[in-house]
Amino acid sequence: MLKVAITGGIGSGKSLVCSIFEKLNVPIFYADPEAKELMNTDIGIREKMLNSFGFDIFDDNFQLNRSKLAAIIFNNKDALSTINSIVHPVVRKEFNSWAGQQHSPYVILESAIILESELVNDFDKIITVSAPLEVRIERVMKRDHVDREAVIERIKNQMDEDLRCEKSDYIIVNDGKEIMVLPQIINIHNSLH
Repeated sequence: MLKVAITGGIGSGKSLVCSIFEKLNVPIFYADPEAKELMNTDIGIREKMLNSFGFDIFDDNFQLNRSKLAAIIFNNKDALSTINSIVHPVVRKEFNSWAGQQHSPYVILESAIILESELVNDFDKIITVSAPLEVRIERVMKRDHVDREAVIERIKNQMDEDLRCEKSDYIIVNDGKEIMVLPQIINIHNSLH
């Protein structure tokens, strides 16, 4: 079984692409929601986060206060690296366990930051969903009800689009206009199947 990762910058359309792969009966593991869940439920992760960042990042019910954590890691690469070193090994273990239970020629892990993590070494192929910058900005503004500057700040904290594409085996262009997504996905699916 091949292990494939799908990544892409904010607003690129990873969710749309994953929904199409799901319709093709490809099992998909969504790493970011899994990581958020593990931060609330895994005692080992919680203990390491408490030791690294203090009690303020959890509420009285020991649920992660995402806004407080985001404020800590937003412009602090060391703090972000610490969080990733705590959470990624557990996500990797969960993914590998999940993948071992699937019966498919290939499985997909969806993550916005796969290329920035050591998890990248676990995959046979990397797919990047790419879209023009202006398209991405408009999508995120509409989806998250935020202003342009807020979206640009988020994009600045992500890997450069050209570098992401360079490090990928496949690129799906999701510009929302000229290039149809479905034929690109079918071609990739057929090559992996």
